[in-house]
Amino acid sequence: MAKPDTMTAIEITSPGAPEVLKPTRRPVPDPGPGDILIEVHAAGINRPDVLQRMGKYDPPPGTTDIPGLEVAGRVAEVGSEVTGWQVGDPVCALLTGGGYAEYCTAPAGQCLPIPEGMGMTEAAVVPETFFTVWSNVFDRGRLQPGESFLVHGGTSGIGTTAIQLAKAFGARVFATAGGPEKCRACTELGADRAIDYHQEDFVQVVKEATGGKGVDVILDMVGGDYLPRNVDALAPDGRHVSIAFLRGGKVPVNFFPVMLKRLTMTGSTLRSRPAADKAVIADHLLQRVWPLLAERRVRPVLHKVFPLAQAADAHSLMESNKHIGKIALSVRD
Repeated sequence: MAKPDTMTAIEITSPGAPEVLKPTRRPVPDPGPGDILIEVHAAGINRPDVLQRMGKYDPPPGTTDIPGLEVAGRVAEVGSEVTGWQVGDPVCALLTGGGYAEYCTAPAGQCLPIPEGMGMTEAAVVPETFFTVWSNVFDRGRLQPGESFLVHGGTSGIGTTAIQLAKAFGARVFATAGGPEKCRACTELGADRAIDYHQEDFVQVVKEATGGKGVDVILDMVGGDYLPRNVDALAPDGRHVSIAFLRGGKVPVNFFPVMLKRLTMTGSTLRSRPAADKAVIADHLLQRVWPLLAERRVRPVLHKVFPLAQAADAHSLMESNKHIGKIALSVRD
């Protein structure tokens, strides 16, 4: 079946509130030589999409202005240099943009087979968080079996993924979350201790639980006043990995304890990294994590699915912080 000339997509009509997300008609993109054209069945919603909509996170140069960093669907066309993929293959993919649409393109190296036994909608919310967690917790953070790990925002898409992967690879897991329901969700996913940040001091909790030592790795997406507290909560030779700054990226930090404890302070963003870097992460995921997904030892946590035309409602839910796990858009029934 020939691809259509145009498609429905969600565009950001102007920077602003969720209501600026509107359906529109756009040309169906053509894949480059190393790309795959995907007939999208579902797309994931992520915090960077919200920031882009607000005008606070421009897509990388040359990237479509259509938001959306992850999808699942079927291969509709392959570029001239692509091998290993056939039209009709089920696929999930990490994107730099364009997921809120009926069709999108992705570099072949950022495409992965849908894990065995997983549906399209579940698969659509896997790439962004699993690429991010693997890259930051296991590559940059070097988390090892038997070590202790703290993730902030335990019920976010990143948090629910990090809890499960850290536990699956043998770490002792701590997670912060807001309120009893969210803390309970963290422990159900495998956290050894969930910390209600409304009621408890995470530094005190992790120090008491580790005999005063602290944790070996922290994955932080909060920033702001959490940064000096994270330094306090880290064990000697600990690693701190920043991936976002919900409370701001500029804060005074006393580096004397960083030196005394020989800490590593690092961080990364995923979207702007070269496609070759992302392809390496994809290979690691395929070898180390995809078997866990097929066995359901780890799983994406899907909170709610909205029709594509209701992308604004999906963004409103994300901004409310009332969800646990991921939010998705259904593009095709």
